[in-house]
Amino acid sequence: MPSYLAFTLHAPLAAFGAVAVGERRPSWDRPGRTAVLGLVAAALGIDRGDEAAHMALHAGYGMAVRTDAPGRLLADYHTVQVPLAQRGRRHPTRANELSTPGLSTILTRREYRTDAVHTVALWERPSAPHALEALQAALLHPAYVLYLGRKGCPLGLPLGPRLLDAPGPEAALQARAAAAPAPEQRLRRDLRAEPGPVAMDADAADPARVLRVEQRRDALASRTRWQFGLRAEAVLRPPTKATP
Repeated sequence: MPSYLAFTLHAPLAAFGAVAVGERRPSWDRPGRTAVLGLVAAALGIDRGDEAAHMALHAGYGMAVRTDAPGRLLADYHTVQVPLAQRGRRHPTRANELSTPGLSTILTRREYRTDAVHTVALWERPSAPHALEALQAALLHPAYVLYLGRKGCPLGLPLGPRLLDAPGPEAALQARAAAAPAPEQRLRRDLRAEPGPVAMDADAADPARVLRVEQRRDALASRTRWQFGLRAEAVLRPPTKATP
C-alpha cells in the first residue's frame, strides 16, 4: 500500500490566505497547498529566498486535507503605512514602499479562523526531494518556529506527524485521527471536531468520489516574488454510510 505522512494542524488563531485585493486580507476555511508546504519548508530549515528548494517541495508531494473543525471567522483591523499614489510608479518590494518619502496610512481588514482543526496527508511524487521520514523528523524537530498562516498564529498543539500505510489519502486521514495523542483527543472533544469534507489534488482523486473541483490560487509560481498560479482541488463526496 502507499505510504502517507499525516498530521494535525491547530492554532487558536489561523490565517488561510485567499486572494488579497486592496485593504482586505480574507481567509479560506481550510489551509492551501502553499500554507502546508511552506510550514514543511520552515521545519526543514529552507530559507525563503531558496527558490529552487521551494519549487522542488511543491512539485514533489501530493496533498489532501480534511476539515474537522472549520473554526469561526474573526476580523481584525490594522493600520498600514503606504506610499502616496504616483502615476506610473510601482514598488517592487515592501522595503521599497517604506523607503519612499511622504508615507500615509490606510486601514486594512484581516480575517482569521479561531480554533480550526484540520488533518493533512502528504505523499511522495516521483520528484520528491526528501523521503517522508525526513519530513516527519523535521516536523517533530523544526528548524524554524512554525505558525499557521501569519507570525501571530503559533500552533496550539504539536503536529504529531505519523507515517501510515493506507489504501488512499482518505484512509490515511482517518487512521491519523484514530491514533491522535491524548491532548489532541481532548481538544477534538472540546471543539466537537469530527471528520468533515476532504479536499485533495484533483489529479490524484478518484473521479467517482469527486463532488466538485475548485480552482485555488495556491500553486507556487515564484517564492521570491510571491507569485501563485491556479491549482485544481477536488472536494470529495461524503462517504456513504453502511445500511444497518
